Amino acid sequence: MRCEGNPFSRRGFLTAGALGGLGLSLPELLMREAMAEQKSYDFVEAKAKSVIHVYLPGGLAHQESFDPKPYSPLEYRGEMRTIKTNTGEVFAETVPQLAKRADKFSIIRSMTHGEAAHERGTHNMFTGYKPSPALQYPCFGSVVSHEYGPRNNLPPYICIPNVPNEFAGTGYLPSSYGGFALGADPARDGFKVRDLDLAGGVDAERFVRRKQALQMVNSNFVSATAADNVGAMNTFYERAYSLLDTPAAKEAFDIEKEDAKLRDRYGRNQAGQRLLMARRLVEAGTRLVTLTYGGWDMHQNITQGFRSQMPSLDQGLAVLLDDLSDRGLLDETLVMVSSEFGRTPKINTDAGRDHWPKVFSVMLAGGGIKGGMIHGASDSTAAEPELDAVSPADLATTMYRLMGIVADKELMAPGDRPIEIVDGGKLISPLMV
Repeated sequence: MRCEGNPFSRRGFLTAGALGGLGLSLPELLMREAMAEQKSYDFVEAKAKSVIHVYLPGGLAHQESFDPKPYSPLEYRGEMRTIKTNTGEVFAETVPQLAKRADKFSIIRSMTHGEAAHERGTHNMFTGYKPSPALQYPCFGSVVSHEYGPRNNLPPYICIPNVPNEFAGTGYLPSSYGGFALGADPARDGFKVRDLDLAGGVDAERFVRRKQALQMVNSNFVSATAADNVGAMNTFYERAYSLLDTPAAKEAFDIEKEDAKLRDRYGRNQAGQRLLMARRLVEAGTRLVTLTYGGWDMHQNITQGFRSQMPSLDQGLAVLLDDLSDRGLLDETLVMVSSEFGRTPKINTDAGRDHWPKVFSVMLAGGGIKGGMIHGASDSTAAEPELDAVSPADLATTMYRLMGIVADKELMAPGDRPIEIVDGGKLISPLMV
C-alpha cells in the first residue's frame, strides 16, 4: 500500500531499515500500521457519491471533438470547422451544445497508452490496468460495488443497456459484484427492465412464501460449499428481493415517469434516453452507471460519421449537465466520457482515421472536478502528448479518490494475492476541486 503523506505505509514498515531505525516493537508496528490503514482507507473525503461513465466504443476521434487542430494541414485537421466555447477555448463544430456549457466540465487532451487493439485499449479504460495473461482485473463498477455495496436497495453497478464488453466485469473479485444490465434500450417504445415484475399469478403473499422457501434451500447450499457461483447466486437473489420489495427503487427504472418535455430535451434517441436513465438511477441511489452509445471506429468517411452520431450525444450530454445542475446533483455526480483510444493524426485514403492510442481526449464533469479547464495538450498534429500526459491508471486513481476510495488499497485475488486497485496511478490534481 502506498499512501500520500503517510510515513507508516505497509511497504515502509516491511523494510528492515525502517523497522530498525524506529526501534519499534512488533505490537507497536502492527498498531501503527493498522492506524495508517484506517486513516488511508476510511477517512478519504468523497466528493462524488455516484459516477456516470459514458463509454464511446470504437475510439472517438479527438480531432473531430474536443481537440481540433485548425492550423495544421488539411490532411491532418480534416474537414470539420471549429467553434468557440463559452470559456474561450476551441472545440470541433460537432459539439455546439457542449461548447455553450464548457464552464461545467473539463477536458483532458493528453490521455495516452500503448494499446492500439480495441480489446486491449478497452481493458485499459475500464480497469486502469494494462491487460495481463496472468490475472483478470475488475472494472470500475465492480470495485465500487465491492467497496460500497447497494444504496437504497438499488444495484450499486448498473449497465445501460447491457454489460458493454468482457472487461466490464468482476475480474478476480467474486461474481456477485457484477453489473446489473437493463437488458433493453430505454429509447425503445414500451421499454421495460426485465425481471422487475412478479410473474403472472404470483401475488405479494405468494412471493413472500417463495422467498422464504428459497432462502432455506440456499442456506444449505451456501453452508455446504465455498464455490463463488453459489455464493454469488445467493447474493443476487437477496438483492433482487430487496429491489422487488422497494417500490421507490423499482420506480427509478420507469422512464415513463419522467416529464415528456424533459425526455424531449434529452432527445428521443439512444443517447438521450440512456443518459436520462442514468440520471434517474444515480438520483435514486445507484453508485456507478456505465452506458454506451454509438460506434466510433470510423476508418471511413469520418466527417459523415460524426455528423450522423454526434448531434444526439452533444444534445444529451448538454442536457444531462443542465439537469444534474438544476437538481443539485452535479457537485456529487462525476460524469466521465471516455473511449478506448483516439484516431490517427492523418486522414487516410478512405477519408477516415485509424486507431491511435498515443494521445486522445476524455471529458470529466462534476463530482469534485473543476469546470472550464483544459488539462494537458497534444502536439500540433494531435499525434502525441505535448504537456502533462495522463495514463489510464492516473484517470482511474483520480476517479476512485473522488469517490472516497484509495486506489492503492489492496484487494485479495485468488491464491490470497494482494493486488492494488490501481497500480502506480497519480492524481490529476489540477482538475480536482
